[in-house]
Amino acid sequence: MINGKKVLIIIPAWNESGSIAEVVREVRGELPSVDIIVVDDGSADDTAIKAAGAGAIVAKLPFNLGVGGAMRTGYRYARDHGYDVAIQVDADGQHDPRYIPKLVDALDEHDMVIGARFAGEGGYAVKGPRQWAMKMLSVVLSRLSRTKLTDTTSGHRAVNRRTIEFFAHWYPAEYLGDTIEVLVRLARNGFKITQIPVAMRPRMAGTPSNSPVKATIYLGRAFVVLLLAIIRA
Repeated sequence: MINGKKVLIIIPAWNESGSIAEVVREVRGELPSVDIIVVDDGSADDTAIKAAGAGAIVAKLPFNLGVGGAMRTGYRYARDHGYDVAIQVDADGQHDPRYIPKLVDALDEHDMVIGARFAGEGGYAVKGPRQWAMKMLSVVLSRLSRTKLTDTTSGHRAVNRRTIEFFAHWYPAEYLGDTIEVLVRLARNGFKITQIPVAMRPRMAGTPSNSPVKATIYLGRAFVVLLLAIIRA
């Protein structure tokens, strides 16, 4: 519970055995009254075992669906068990759980709150094609949602019960759909979206998959996903 609200932390995880136990323990230590579900997205390692050992509820998917598919599982669990708030936290340790109460507080007047990396907190930065894509997405999605959004691809998000119900019925599993298409659909359906600044941390384990080639591909995919999301909506 946070401020009288029943809160579920959803952690999608794919081959994150090097960090998942520490992430669960850190969230539990900072917020002992919340529940944590780790959705093991078809991992080939012992992510599920380590998550359960650290005290998390574990939902193990039979094969890899991507972040969208894992989050849809988490939202359905949240709906079925009557949670007031669901919050996405990455399994690599980059999201600081000390910001979670601020995310929950902002839900008093909004349906989704984004933990924004480019809103004045911390020193997280991106360059090149990935930065161009993020700026383009922020401009378009800010207009659609009628509020300033600087980090539309952030995976650190909190939603209220109304949005949990919506996501339990519909949540895209396609690449970038869980970030871009979700915001388009929410804005078009009258959901209120906002952001608060958060600081990002280095990964606890593993290595980032960034490269100039991948950043360029990301730019192209972002344009396509945004266009398709607007057309679908």
